[in-house]
Amino acid sequence: MSTFKKLSSLDIKSKIERKGKQDYLSWSNAWALLKSEYPEANRVIYEDPHTGLNFFTDGRTCYVKVGVIVNGVEHIDYLPVMDFRNQSIPVDKVTSFDVNKTIQRATAKAIAMHGLGLTLWSGEDVPELQAQAQTEQKAFDLNVGDGNWAKVVGYMAQQNKKGVKFEDILKELGKKYKLTAKVKGELKKALK
Repeated sequence: MSTFKKLSSLDIKSKIERKGKQDYLSWSNAWALLKSEYPEANRVIYEDPHTGLNFFTDGRTCYVKVGVIVNGVEHIDYLPVMDFRNQSIPVDKVTSFDVNKTIQRATAKAIAMHGLGLTLWSGEDVPELQAQAQTEQKAFDLNVGDGNWAKVVGYMAQQNKKGVKFEDILKELGKKYKLTAKVKGELKKALK
């Protein structure tokens, strides 16, 4: 039996955990199950050769690179360092804790590429499902002068000072608020 078939056939139901609406297999459970079947399995946490750090950056955000080797086959996962909303954290805000959490998540994903718990990742990269989930999360209407208006205008002013384009600020706000054309126009006026 191939490594993939063996690992994908393991019963992981009792090890599955839930966070919000997502089921997942923690890195520690994935690692324990993998090592019980393949004691010689290894993990590689790649370091940026230019910095010596255990993450890579494009100057704006960062990501980790983790490989898992089973029977001489390495599967590598690249995973952005993200916040609790699964949004990339700006590199100047990233902490060692954020990087460590991302390394553990990337470990679980690299193990999944060998077959263990792979079904838990089904649909994660389907754009239609992600767009639908984001639309469902837009729970807040934003109206001129309402309770969130001053907070949003303040946020926009901060982003504008950092040089973030108006369209990019709107895109970020659109993840949390329903923005009508009227509201967008008023936000543009508020920045002037």
